[in-house]
Amino acid sequence: MAAYAPARYADFHALHPLPASVLNRGEDDLPKTLELGGAVRAMVSSQAWKRAIRMRLEEDLDEHAARTRMLPLRVADALREAGWPTDLAAFAGAQIVRSATREGLKTEEDRGITSVTLYLPRTVLDDLTDLCAEHRPQLEEALAKEKAERAKEAEKAKEAQAQTKGTRKNQKKEKPQAVLPTPTVAALIRRRTATINLFGRMLAEVPDAQVDGAVQMAHAFSVHQSGQQPDYFTAVEDWSLPHEAGSAHLQTSFFTTGLLYRYATVNLTELTRNLNGDHDQALHLLELFAEAFIDVMPGAKKTSTAPHTYPSLVHYAVRDRRPVSFAAAFEQPVKKAPGGGYIAPAIQALSQHAGALNRLLGTRRLIGSGYATAHDTPVDHLGTPHASFDDLTDALTQTAAQPAPARAAA
Repeated sequence: MAAYAPARYADFHALHPLPASVLNRGEDDLPKTLELGGAVRAMVSSQAWKRAIRMRLEEDLDEHAARTRMLPLRVADALREAGWPTDLAAFAGAQIVRSATREGLKTEEDRGITSVTLYLPRTVLDDLTDLCAEHRPQLEEALAKEKAERAKEAEKAKEAQAQTKGTRKNQKKEKPQAVLPTPTVAALIRRRTATINLFGRMLAEVPDAQVDGAVQMAHAFSVHQSGQQPDYFTAVEDWSLPHEAGSAHLQTSFFTTGLLYRYATVNLTELTRNLNGDHDQALHLLELFAEAFIDVMPGAKKTSTAPHTYPSLVHYAVRDRRPVSFAAAFEQPVKKAPGGGYIAPAIQALSQHAGALNRLLGTRRLIGSGYATAHDTPVDHLGTPHASFDDLTDALTQTAAQPAPARAAA
C-alpha cells in the first residue's frame, strides 16, 4: 500500500434511530441534550460511545488496556497477594510512580494515586510486580532506611516542639530516592496496545509516552427537536401488609428518543505512523473500528430500556488531506414525514448536503465512498450502494488501501 500524502481519513456517518433510552447522563442525572439550530436535541457524548467501542475492540483483539490513576495501589495489592508485608508492598507501589521519571509522577499523597490518568496495557501490571520482585532486596533496604529517617525526624520534631513550647516550623518534605530503574519503569509505562494507537494517550510527564489519537468522534445528536421526557414509575411491594396497597418505591426518571446523527473519522496516516508503518495492521484496525462503530452501543440503562437498535443508514467516505462531517445537514431540525417518522426526511437531508459539498469541494480528494441502508430507495451523492454492513466494511478497507492519486505536473 502506497504512503498517504499528506493525510488520509476514513469518515463514518450514521443515522441511528433510538426508542426511549438513557444512553448518557449528565451530572444532574438527566439525559444529555444540546441546543442546535435553535432547537433542543437529544445527545450522546462522544466519550460514552468511544469507550463502548474501545471495550469491544479490546475484546475482539484480546488485548486489554486500562485508564487508571490507581496503578500504585494495584501494584501494592498484587504484591500483598503474593505474600509481601503490607508496608513493603505499599512502598513498592509508591516506588513505581517515583521511579517512572527523574522527578517521579505527580501523586495525591493522601490517597496514593497518580494525579493524571495513565493509559497502559493491563499486562504492564504483571511486568511491574515482576520488576519489584526482582529488586525486592533494594526495596527492603530503602524502606528500612526511610523508617529510620522518619523515626529520627519524629524525635527531632518532638525535641523542637518542647523547646518552642508547642510551636512547629514547617519543613519541606524531601522526595524519596528512586529505587527501581527509571528506564525500565518508563519503558513499561510507554507500552501500547492497538486501542492506545487508535484513540491516543495524553501523558506529558513521561518522555515519548504521548500518542496522538487517530480516532476523532463527535457527539451524537438527534436530527430533530427532542427534549427530555418524564417517566413516572413505581415498584410494587410484593410482601405488602393486607391493609396496605402502596408501592415500595416510586420515582420520575427521564429519557430521550430520536434519530441520531453519528460521526467519526479515522486518520489512517496517523494510525499507520503509530504502528511504525504497519499498513496491513492499520487496515485491520480500521475494519474492526468500522464494525464496532456500526454494532456497538453504550450500555447505560439497558436493563430498563433495551434500546438495541442498528443504524438505518451508514455512509463512509475515504478522503485525502482532511475529514468532512455532515453535521451541518441537520443544523435546521428535520421535520417528520407526512405519515410520521424522521428517517426518510433525514436521509434526504443527508443526501442533499453531501451533494452540495461535492459540488463545493469537488471530488479530487475523495478516494471513494459508499453506503448501506435498510431502505429500498437508492440514495444520491453517497457513493456506491452496498447490500449489507459486511459488504460496506469490506469495500471501505479496499478503498482505504488505494494509493493517493498522482498529482498533475506543474
